[in-house]
Amino acid sequence: MAQPNVRGGGRGLVALLSSAAMASAFTHAALGAVFAGYLIERTAGRITYVTIVAGLCLVGAAMLAARRREISALRLAPTTLLVFLAWVLASVTWSQDAGGTVAGWLGLAGLAFIAVVIGHVRDTLQTARALGDVMRVLLTLSLGLEILSGILLDMPLRFLGIQGNLAMLGPVQGIFGTRNSLGFVAVLALITFLVEYRTMSVPPGLSLYSAVLAGTLAALSDSPTVLVLAVAAATATGALALVRRTRRDYRRSVQWFFGGALIMGIIVAYLFRHPIIAWIGAARDFSTRADLWAQIVVFVRARPIQGWGWSGTWTDEFPFGTINYILRDTHRSALSAYFDVLLQVGWVGLVLFGTFAGLAFVRSWLVASERRSILYAWTPLILVALLVDSVFESFALAGYGWLMLVLCAVRAGQSRSWRERLDGASPDSDLPLLDTTGGLDRRAG
Repeated sequence: MAQPNVRGGGRGLVALLSSAAMASAFTHAALGAVFAGYLIERTAGRITYVTIVAGLCLVGAAMLAARRREISALRLAPTTLLVFLAWVLASVTWSQDAGGTVAGWLGLAGLAFIAVVIGHVRDTLQTARALGDVMRVLLTLSLGLEILSGILLDMPLRFLGIQGNLAMLGPVQGIFGTRNSLGFVAVLALITFLVEYRTMSVPPGLSLYSAVLAGTLAALSDSPTVLVLAVAAATATGALALVRRTRRDYRRSVQWFFGGALIMGIIVAYLFRHPIIAWIGAARDFSTRADLWAQIVVFVRARPIQGWGWSGTWTDEFPFGTINYILRDTHRSALSAYFDVLLQVGWVGLVLFGTFAGLAFVRSWLVASERRSILYAWTPLILVALLVDSVFESFALAGYGWLMLVLCAVRAGQSRSWRERLDGASPDSDLPLLDTTGGLDRRAG
């Protein structure tokens, strides 16, 4: 009797896992699931979402195993990411809720692993294209549900958090739960759509529809942070364009000038924070945050170095439940990624997180300023939106915000890292997909 060809079947599975089609499907599925996390949880439950993420981790591990010969273990993930995750896990030893800390760490590690997989199986162009495809679907769905709720039915869809305010021109929430979440996602999408347009990777009509869709939802969200993010992204775009057009001999001086200007801008924004807040109409939101941050500082003083232990999303355990009790509120985060890290893992954690995010931004900025293709501007501009928004929200510590932060850090580390000199890997892994004018090689897929 003939025996089944087990070896041939194994080779077929390895070929499937290492194929470009599998990498594309995995990237679209991962980005779609994480960005639609709120929708999945509200319609199918938290367990369903966790199961999806766990399944993606298993598939991602199999894909990395199938590609092990082409992936350098030394460059798999940024060292600063690993150190930050190690410190977060170590906080279980002093946490008030050890089980919650382990669960929160697994959430961080799982999404970080998915981002690492995407960073190694897709290049910058393919990643941006996948995000653009996902954003078009999710934002179109958001607009459709807002039309259904606010105009056709004229009633809120409470199970999705949609208030039905479209007829009053907002605020709208889409499938992302809050107006600030929708505004933040719309800005990320708008950056991606504009990069798609400049690289001519999608038809012009689709680019126009995508940009109008993202811009419209960003405006209808009526989120105060949208204007801040738009100004920050536009300023970064202008600065990057100027650096790219500067002669190489003078580029370093221009970079230092913009670095100094950034520091001065932060100081000026802090000194004139009250007029700026009044101008963007965020006095009420900032007052809420100011009260919350002041209370957080009180608890930070009790444990300034190590914090109170990682939780991620706030629970009813101490100190989170106590802070909410004092403020007579139900906050699920510190409304600032930096304050959240400070409260949960102390000054050590904040320094590690800042180093991780800061190095990612500097590396991606330097790559974008040196490479000819506009495609490389996508990573630093996404990071600008993430880091600026982290002042007002904690999106960068969970869900799609954390996924995008790690993904951008992995991408930046592949282009500029001290490990390149150790393993001899080429820093120009994206370049074969681009011609010398910054247009597209159709092999990119």
